[in-house]
Formats: sequence, C-alpha cells, structure tokens
Amino acid sequence: MKFKPIFFILFTGAALYAKAIPVCHACEIKSIKEGIHQADDFDTLLIKKGRYKEYNIVVDKPLTLLGEDFPIIDGEDKGEIITIISDNVTIDGLFIINVGTSYTSDFAGIRVKKCKNFLIQNVVLEKLFFGIYLEKAGDGRVFHNKIIGDAVNEYSSGNGIQLWYSKNIVVDQNIVQHVRDGIYLEFSDNITIQNNSSSNNLRYGLHFMFSNDDVYTNNVFENNGAGVAVMFSKKIKMTNNVFRKNWGTASFGILLKEINDAEIIGNTFEENTVGINVEGSNRIQYRHNDFINNGWAIKVRGACYNNSFINNNFLYNSFDISYNSKMNDNVFENNYWSDYTGYDLDKNGIGDIPYRPVKLFSYIVNRTPETIVLLRSLFMDIIDFSEKVSPVFTPDNLLDANPLMKKSVRSPIR
Repeated sequence: MKFKPIFFILFTGAALYAKAIPVCHACEIKSIKEGIHQADDFDTLLIKKGRYKEYNIVVDKPLTLLGEDFPIIDGEDKGEIITIISDNVTIDGLFIINVGTSYTSDFAGIRVKKCKNFLIQNVVLEKLFFGIYLEKAGDGRVFHNKIIGDAVNEYSSGNGIQLWYSKNIVVDQNIVQHVRDGIYLEFSDNITIQNNSSSNNLRYGLHFMFSNDDVYTNNVFENNGAGVAVMFSKKIKMTNNVFRKNWGTASFGILLKEINDAEIIGNTFEENTVGINVEGSNRIQYRHNDFINNGWAIKVRGACYNNSFINNNFLYNSFDISYNSKMNDNVFENNYWSDYTGYDLDKNGIGDIPYRPVKLFSYIVNRTPETIVLLRSLFMDIIDFSEKVSPVFTPDNLLDANPLMKKSVRSPIR
C-alpha cells in the first residue's frame, strides 16, 4: 500500500507533460503509425479529417487517438486495422472501414489484446469482418459506437462486439447491425451490457457461452436470426430488455441452455416465434415479464427444475406454455393470462379457479408440427377443453392456482 502515492505522483506527472500531436496529410506527421512512433506516453494524436489508408496499426503505449470530424481509417481489406497492446488507451471519434476477411484469422477493426483500462467510444465501423474484439482484456468500456456490417452468411462473417476471456467490461449505448452475432461473450465474467440496440443480425443479437456473473439490461434485440442465446453460464441477470420480431422457423427471444441461478425480470417479448426457449436450466426467476403476440410465449424442453414464473403477463400468444415432460417441479403463480375465462366472486383480483396454461394442442404440435394448420379449428378447441378438465398428457400440478384477473403492472427494475 505504501507505494501507491509514489505511483500516483509518477502517473500524474507523466500526464501533465502529455502533448497533442496533430496528424494529417499536410502536417509534419502524416500517418497514424508515424504518430504513435513519435508520441510519448499519455500523448494525444489529433487525427484530422481525411482518409488514412493504413492497417496493422499497433498501439503499444498509453495514448489517446482522437479523431476530428471522423477521419476515415481505410484498411483496404488487407487485415486488422488497430491492435491495442498497452494499458490506458483511448480510441475516440474514428470512422473505420474495410477490415480484411480471413478464414484463418479473426481480423478486427479494433482489437484490445491482454491489456486494461481502455476506452473505445464514438467509433463508426463499416465493411468489417469482426468489429471490436476484446481478447483477455479487462477494466474497460465500449461506449456509443456504431457497427454496421454487410454479412450475408455465417461462415464468412464475424461478430460486431466480441469478448473472449475478458473481465469487468461495460458495453454501453452501441448500435450493432448486419453482422453474425451482434455481441458475443465467451469465458467472460462480470460484464455489463446495457442500453444497446442489436438488430438485423444473421444469428444472435447477443450470445453468451461459458460466461458468469454478467448483467444485460435496457437493450433492444430486434429482427435477428434469433434474439439472445445464453448457454452454459450461471448467475446472469437479464432485466428490462426488449426482444421483438425475432421471427422464423428456429427463432426465439431468448434461448436458455444449461443455465443456473439466473434472473429474467421486467423484459418484453413481442412477436417472436418463441419468447423463451429453455432447456436444462434451473433455479431461474421469471418475474414481471410481458409476453405479447408470440407464437409460443415459453417452451420448456425438459430438465428444468425449481424455476418460478411469478407476476408475468401472457397476452394473446398462440400458446402460452409448451411442456414436453410429465413431471413438473416449477412454480406458476399470480400471472395474468389473456386466455383465462375464470371468475372472481370475492373481488380480490385473483381468479377463483386455477388456470392450466398448457394446451393439449401445443403438445400435439411439438410432436407433429404439420398440425399447426389446425390452430384455430373447433376440433382443437374441444381437445384443449378436455385436457383442462382431465389432464392426461400434461403434469397435473402444472397450473397457476392464483391467476390474476388484471394485468400485472410492473415498475422499472434497477
């Protein structure tokens, strides 16, 4: 501890002597690479408006690369454009285009490699392979960037923002479109993903693999191949997000696979093929979510135990719950179901008869998808009614014993 004041004095002293170095075609220093070579620690490169045809720019000292009027850094499809290998680097206000494409190397517009205390903000990336790639990085922020790809197929495209073996990162207020996965996490813990818009991506708006203790909140995932996939992770908090129009034969708002001890609270799932597709996931709290006009609100595919579905609104979905097991260890309590036709004689706001959310027809469709053409037929209504009266194919205890008579009103989750 006694060395901290000395380190602070040295750090502050270096910052006091930092200088601004202009870079432009008419300046003494004409290229970004030359500017980095000439700069001292904690200097700022003021990159003037213009087009700089450079790639493999390595930032190997603590610097700020600050663009004026969004200078264009054109990699000419030759490879990676900026690689950061030093702590304490800021990239601000650049327009980066034409990242190289490779089947053997994950070329990125900006890569942060084995360093910390970085800030990447106000950057526009277009015509890219990978956008921003954080590799074994920590204690940084990716803020207010716009990443627009032109992905056509998965095998020849990369992800917008990728985190690999990274920790303590905030990904905030970014727009990501037309890439493979909008935001991708693998082996990355204590990550906060907030206020982002991830849309029109080939595969997932957000994709987790083997990542724990992460939070994503106030994001919009719209019109992706599928909304969000959370796989082989634990202690993930998912709050106040919007999952909309992730529509297709294999699309969903969220896919949960082998997830434990998570929270899904205050989200909106609207017009998805499946709102939540869950398999092998346990001890998850589903509270105060709205499921609106989805094909299936929730599909439970098995091996899901000790989960609770409380105070959610199920509004005008073709199927509210799909369940393929004859055992139920999950709790459904105080939800609002738009299909509920019960009554409330004591006027306490809770239905006097339980609601069974699993229709027999959903059971049939799971096994024979072609029967979906009979969705609105009278014959199917009769079958569903018979299953409610005397459950045979669904667990007898899979019911909401206290369904709400009015929609649950949720307050913002903080």
